[in-house]
Amino acid sequence: MKTIKTPIIPSHQEFVKVQAPHEIDKKAICIFAATGFFLGTDTYWKDEKVLPPGTINTIDEEGYWVDSKPWFEWHYSPRNISFATALSEFTTLFESICKEQAQDQAVLLPLSGGLDSRTQAVAYSKLDNPVTAYSYSFKNGFAESGIAKKMAEVCNFDFKEFTIEPGYLWSHLEELASLNKCYSEFTHPRQMAVLDDFKQMEGVFSLGHWGDVFFDRGAAVGTTENTILEELYKKVIKKGGLELANALWEQWELEGSFEAYLKQRMEAMLDMIKIDNVSAKVRAFKSLSWAPRWTSVNLRVFEAAHPFQLPYYDDRMCAFICSIPEAYLADRKLQIAYIKQQSPALAKITWEAARPFNLYNYHHNRVPYNLPYRIVHKLQREIYGVLGKPYIQRNWELQFLGMENDKELQEHLFCENLDPFLPNTLLDSFYNGFKKKDAVNYSHPLSMLLTLAVWYKSRNHA
Repeated sequence: MKTIKTPIIPSHQEFVKVQAPHEIDKKAICIFAATGFFLGTDTYWKDEKVLPPGTINTIDEEGYWVDSKPWFEWHYSPRNISFATALSEFTTLFESICKEQAQDQAVLLPLSGGLDSRTQAVAYSKLDNPVTAYSYSFKNGFAESGIAKKMAEVCNFDFKEFTIEPGYLWSHLEELASLNKCYSEFTHPRQMAVLDDFKQMEGVFSLGHWGDVFFDRGAAVGTTENTILEELYKKVIKKGGLELANALWEQWELEGSFEAYLKQRMEAMLDMIKIDNVSAKVRAFKSLSWAPRWTSVNLRVFEAAHPFQLPYYDDRMCAFICSIPEAYLADRKLQIAYIKQQSPALAKITWEAARPFNLYNYHHNRVPYNLPYRIVHKLQREIYGVLGKPYIQRNWELQFLGMENDKELQEHLFCENLDPFLPNTLLDSFYNGFKKKDAVNYSHPLSMLLTLAVWYKSRNHA
């Protein structure tokens, strides 16, 4: 017998065997198709599971999972403390975590125009570790690197700028499938485009994943215990995902309805979270599902170049969040206050989510104050269109638009007979939906079908 203790938010999936038929778990795959991640402990196979977060698990001599007990359960136990005290505690905890994780190593820090990496930048600017910051922008898209470069200059970090080129996926597809084991669709991890560049750098990655979930409201204002399931259901379903899941469910002749099955699974997970506060309960649900089964999956890409650290994943940060009043976490209050207090110069740089405003005036990101920016931004997109260069805003546009991308896509979807798993009639339907009906709505289904096709062709070699 051996024991495996999983972190509160695992950064790696721990696969184990269970006593069940060695069959494809088609119901689990339908959820994957609809949402982009596997739910709970599901995998592609009925006789294989992923160990749940925050548990102590017993594995027998043959590698079978025989027992699991929680060592941590999400809770909401807000202390009666002032916002100033919460800010002081966050400052001490976050900076301690960053220092411990970095040790004496060089730090590789991806910077965006948001708050999570900006918060890290503040913490690392206080340390003696050499820091190389970097950012990437889509070719013919918003110059995200411009904001990141300004932040690096304020912090005196070295800075590298990368451009994500169209069609990068195809030459890296097999390597990406090997890294993430097809547990995430392929168009999200744009860092795959610059993996070779990463390998030329030196240091340990410090990644800002999950800060935006911890330091914001978990549920929209007005969400109640009676509406939480429906609102979460709407959030987990990707655009076009329900149509794909229903089509697969029908194709595979599964009993009942997909929607009823998914809601039943989600309701069971919610019932296990013993939290009355709706916002905290939604955050816990996301941390038990999205984080380990979606966010963590593509961390393997970074790991292919260098080790990584995750300040927001730290067990101490998870425990801290459970003790902070929701009012202090909502609307990014703690992060904004931390940045403004510790580095006013960083706070004055544009916040991408509130362009063109910063952390001092982002409240003006509404009409009429933001109207001039919105007009200019719209003109920029139209000019790109006139020049025959579509303005790139989403990663799938780099992978699926254009003749060369289309050729590669067809080869991967249609070059082999995937029937009965993915018959050509189903593939044709969603491919034609993307090409002839609504590319935005069918981009997720198309990407999921590509992922499933690659997995199915390589399943016997996994």
